[in-house]
This record gives sequence, structure tokens and C-alpha cells, in this order.
Amino acid sequence: MYKPTVDIVVPVWNSPFETRACLAAILAHTPDARLIVVDNGSSRETELMLEEFSEPVGERGLFIKTERNIGLVPAINLGLARSDSDFAMIVRPQVMVHDGWLKALLEAAEATGAGILSPVFTGAGAPPLPTLAPGCTLMEICTVSFTALLMRREMLIMIGSFDESLDGGEWCLKEYVRRAAAGGYSACITSRCMLKCDPEQIFGSFERRHEMLQNSRLAYLAVWGVNNHYVVYFGKETDAADLGGTIDAILSAARLGHRFTLLLHRCQYSDFRRKGWNGLHVGIELYRISTLFTQRNLKRKLSALLDESPDMLAVRGSVGLQFPLIDTAISMDELIATTLPNSGRLTTQTAEASA
Repeated sequence: MYKPTVDIVVPVWNSPFETRACLAAILAHTPDARLIVVDNGSSRETELMLEEFSEPVGERGLFIKTERNIGLVPAINLGLARSDSDFAMIVRPQVMVHDGWLKALLEAAEATGAGILSPVFTGAGAPPLPTLAPGCTLMEICTVSFTALLMRREMLIMIGSFDESLDGGEWCLKEYVRRAAAGGYSACITSRCMLKCDPEQIFGSFERRHEMLQNSRLAYLAVWGVNNHYVVYFGKETDAADLGGTIDAILSAARLGHRFTLLLHRCQYSDFRRKGWNGLHVGIELYRISTLFTQRNLKRKLSALLDESPDMLAVRGSVGLQFPLIDTAISMDELIATTLPNSGRLTTQTAEASA
């Protein structure tokens, strides 16, 4: 039975005790993986610890030293450049792995074909990732973290490494996920692997980090544009069986970072869940409309959504349908033309007939 190979890249900057505990746990719980440690200009104390730690590791480890702190993203890229296994796994030193952690991630990656896979995190240093829908253990996602991240080598070869001109977090990762999606690789999160992490050590001044964050945001938006929040209403009579093409288009748009709230009547909600559409992407939320006081329930939900996202756009999910309480709703074909300009026109004949 084929077993994929894995390189685990650990970028290190000081925190010798925390780092040693992390590395020891990796060696104990992933005996078949190769360890690539990038000492990113650490203090002499950390350097000595790594030298001592590396002696018994032998060929299972590769230790790289930089003369100064070159930044998180360049350090990660340096480690990834030395990886030649089927998968590369980034693990920050504040993370503590456990028995079976990597096996769960690899199984999820193999089952989905995802190019990028994130575990769920707990602890004081857990990054703020979106949560999975109730009952789901694996969903697509657009927001990931350098805290721990599994990456497929064939994707790395195709789209390259992380953009070192961007920040060491949010916008650098958003940009990479977008590039991966353009190359046909999805990003997923799974609760089948849950890792505990402590707060990370911050490098550089607040002012410098804030400036880089803002510059990275502007650079991202200049290339990829703004992501929108859409609320979609299909009408009470529309059959979920007629919406396969529409859901595919919504999923494609969610992969580009757009967010969707789907307003569903009782039978539609049940059918969507039966088809597994509640677990497609964390950017797609199913909302069940109450059968009692329907208009009042819709009004409250729409008001709450507008308070959260004032620029939210309403979408008519079926041809000829009137969107309740909102006169400025766009059609599904307009949404697709805006978010997926190269996808062609959506065929909605059956939806039109049912509306």
C-alpha cells in the first residue's frame, strides 16, 4: 500500500524550551517524517539547543541556519525549497502534536485531493479560523494559518512558494489560497486533527507590523479585488434537485473568498443537508426560514445580516423570482458574471419553470 512521504518544516526563532518540546513531540509521534528546521537568526542559547538536539536525529533531520532573522515567510520558503517529499507540513514551535495527528491530515488530503489542509486549533494561541458547520468534520476554507499547514508538493511545484513581499499571516495566506484555487487546488480544514498551541512570539514593532499589514491588504486587493457577502433566496417552490449547477457556481465563488448566506424554506433546507451542501465550504451558510411568521423571520434575518455586512448584495436564486423585502436584488446570472466571468451563462430553465 502506497504511503506518502512528508517533510515537516519548523521555522524557529528563539523560545528554546518551547521549541525543543515541539521538536521532541514531532519526532515521537511522526517517526516516518523528515524534519527540516530553519533556525531564523535565533539567540546563541537556542542555537546551542538545536545543535544538541540535531546530533541523535541523523538523516531524519535537516537543520538550516540564517545569520539574522529574515522574516517568517522567507524562513518558511527556505524550508519548503529543501523539501522533496509528497507533502510538506509547516509547524510553528508553539504547536504540540500528538499521536496520529499527521495520519489524520494525510487521510483527509488524500480523500479530498486538497492542495492545502489545516487542522483545528485549541489553546491560548489558537488562530481565529472559521468554524465547521455542525456535524461536519471536513470543509473547504479560504482562511488558513502558518501555525500548522499541510501542503501538497505537486501544488508547490505548480504555483510556487509564498509571496515574501506580503505580511507573515492573513494577506500572504489569502493570496496563496487564491493562487492555489486558480491552479485547481482547494484548501480544507478538518476537525479530525486538533492541535493545541500556545501564543506565538512576535517579532518587530507594532507600527512596522501594522504598516506591512495595510500594504499587504492593498497589494492583495489590487490583484484579486474585493470579496463580497451575498444573500441568496430561491423561492418556496424551487426544488433543490434543480439547483445543482447553481450550487456549483456558488461553491466556485466561495473558493475565491466570497461569502454566501442561503435563505431556505423547510423542505429546501432538509434537501440541501441531505445532499451534503451544508458542508461544502465554510463561506456558505444555510439558513432555515421559519414556517411561522415567515416575513417577520426574513426581515429580522436580513436586518441582522445588513448590520453585519452593510454592503451585502441580495441575489434572486431563480429566474423571475422577487426577492422578499429587497427591491435591488441581482439575478443569479449577474452574480456569476461578476464573480466567475469566465464560467459562461448559468442554465436556469428548470428553476425558471418552478418559479
